Amino acid sequence: MRVLMLSRACLVGIYQRKLEEIAARGVELLTLVPPCWRDGSGTTRLERLHMRGYRLETTSIRANGHFHLHHFPQLGKALRDFRPDVLHVDEEPYNLAAWQAQWLGRRAGCRTLFFCWQNILRRYPPPFNLGERYVLRRADHVIAGTAGAADVLRAKGYGGPLSVIPQFGIDPQFFRPGEDRPSRPFTIGYFGRLVAEKGLRMLLQALAQLDGDTQLLLIGGGPLRAELKALARQLNLEGRVHIEEAQPSAAMPAQYHRIDALALPSLTRHNWKEQFGRVLVEAMASGVPAVGSDSGAIPDVIGDAGLVFQEADAAALAAQLRRLQGEDGLRRHLARLGRERALQHFTHAGVAEATVAVYRALTASSAAS
Repeated sequence: MRVLMLSRACLVGIYQRKLEEIAARGVELLTLVPPCWRDGSGTTRLERLHMRGYRLETTSIRANGHFHLHHFPQLGKALRDFRPDVLHVDEEPYNLAAWQAQWLGRRAGCRTLFFCWQNILRRYPPPFNLGERYVLRRADHVIAGTAGAADVLRAKGYGGPLSVIPQFGIDPQFFRPGEDRPSRPFTIGYFGRLVAEKGLRMLLQALAQLDGDTQLLLIGGGPLRAELKALARQLNLEGRVHIEEAQPSAAMPAQYHRIDALALPSLTRHNWKEQFGRVLVEAMASGVPAVGSDSGAIPDVIGDAGLVFQEADAAALAAQLRRLQGEDGLRRHLARLGRERALQHFTHAGVAEATVAVYRALTASSAAS
């Protein structure tokens, strides 16, 4: 079985472990990525971290950074040269790259599979609504990252085969608990984009309600950096808030060993709510209790292995963090539950197994027809 995967996300080295797991299950896999991807948080460049058993190649991209308009001019040639049975496209169906891939995939005679995160029922203007309708009417299978994304697809009229599978998991040997906790102030972490919808202003407001020994470590890039530094000064949090640049994915496991709790205080907007929260899974696998708002998929990802609070409520966030700070037994209990949940539901091996099952179903239906 030959699969061509087109995925901007696979620029990130730690995500490539899923590709190795897919290849290990009897798939001849070619993964195409652009040389880089640019967005408001900065530029993501290709990391080559997990490369066994499959091919990872770069392909040119046009309109880089324009989420709705980017596309891949060499995709048609790659399909002709590789002749895959399945074209797996990590693109939402309302953007140009998805329309291009659907048309070229059908032309090449392969089965088409798309991955979707969108968990808000949004109506797009022409031509994006027309392109979305075209993809959803002709795709052979769609993978939704969460049940909420699956509900949106069905509400938009998609009636074909659908699976709910996270886009990526974690490597439990890579993200794992550290040694005994060193002597340090209670440290809260946030790792990700520094943008308003992640609730970071509120996170600083919650920190101001905790005792002076509590620290906050922010790692990431984005437009909110200067404002967060100014807010820290305004709230008299200088010396308690530490903001560091985004790091290569291979360096991230060690960062979880620097914190005692992971906070993801996302805020729902009219056009966005938290689609998954991958840092939650990484934290849980690392034995770090996770605290998240009730925005989007966060409660489903955390389950009973962390703490959830009502979004936009800084006092509620502070209360949950105060519990973790003051109750060693609760921290240890949630660390154990989080690790168990990550191993049960969110490993690369499990995601790969479910994804390859979709490939097999697609190729079986192709042979039958």
